[in-house]
Amino acid sequence: MARALYIHWPFCLAKCPYCDFNSHVRERVDHAHWEQALLADMRREAELASGETLTSIFFGGGTPSLMPPALVARLLYEAERLWGFDPGIEITLEGNPSSVEAANYAALASVGINRASLGLQALDNETLRFLGRLHDAEEGLAALDVAQRHFARVTFDLIYARPGQTEDGWKAELTRALRFGTGHLSLYQLTIEPGTRFETLVRKGVFTPLDDDAAADLFDLTREMSAAAGLPAYEISNHARPGEESRHNLAYWRYQDYCGIGPGAHGRRGGLATVRHRKPENWLAAIAEQGDGIAEARPLGRREQAAEAMLMGLRLGEGVDLGALSRRLQVAGADLYDPAKLAFYAEQGLAWQRGERIGVSEAGMPLLDALLAELVPAALVAA
Repeated sequence: MARALYIHWPFCLAKCPYCDFNSHVRERVDHAHWEQALLADMRREAELASGETLTSIFFGGGTPSLMPPALVARLLYEAERLWGFDPGIEITLEGNPSSVEAANYAALASVGINRASLGLQALDNETLRFLGRLHDAEEGLAALDVAQRHFARVTFDLIYARPGQTEDGWKAELTRALRFGTGHLSLYQLTIEPGTRFETLVRKGVFTPLDDDAAADLFDLTREMSAAAGLPAYEISNHARPGEESRHNLAYWRYQDYCGIGPGAHGRRGGLATVRHRKPENWLAAIAEQGDGIAEARPLGRREQAAEAMLMGLRLGEGVDLGALSRRLQVAGADLYDPAKLAFYAEQGLAWQRGERIGVSEAGMPLLDALLAELVPAALVAA
């Protein structure tokens, strides 16, 4: 049964480089209409995935920090009525670090948001322009200050291993970031994904990505500095004080069920992968026709679930409990991993096994993608 709820708010009220402008930018939103549709979507999920109290709610998407506080309050009230809340529930709001959104933080905190996740991405204007961000460094840090005054827990992200970045430069930036005192940081290496703007720029010779050896050195530096500051890595790119790990993301990485409502939201529920209609108009039409916004509810085979669980769980410092996963999915423990390769990489200091739990070591984390391909049997991934 689901213990985490993701609520996707699709609208951007200003153009940004991360969404489809035509479908998501809105000058005005009929909030009453959207409230009723989101509540209907939520109630349908609760009919199918209730039974346990929620430990996490995450508001994500376009600009959820510009949602009217009254709408957020209504959604939280209904979620608590339908599922019940764990006493320590984490209720996170994803926000762009702009002054417009930060002005809404006090009201959002007053209706129950207790954690903010800000997409700072860099602390200097030149890098922010390179990354395509609309905010500048001063505005981003001002938003961070407001968030820290209003929310019990705050996290923000930074992107490193950027073209031409040096160890000294990243060390200075990360030192500054750690001094803000947040209990959680997401620190991602810049990756050049196929079909992205960055791939086009690299192909045209506009910039050259940082080479692998230099990126690996920055990865090691990141983990060393964060751990020394009391925020050890608990996932390959996420660092937190003990007890301040993202409960919502842990639900994903531990392969627990979670409900996703709103346009484009994904979920995992009782062996089904659910996907909502992405386009807001199509999602609304589905709500009217069938009572929920689901475009697809695809059954996942047990071996497919096991592959997903292994690939997600090995990202975590805690690794994967093979016995618990085997019992839950009814897949033989010996089918979940390659024992010979695990023994080989453990001897190299890149992986470990403690009883029924296996994981990737600190030394192995820079090679995670390659190790996943070795440790998780191809037959399981292809299932």
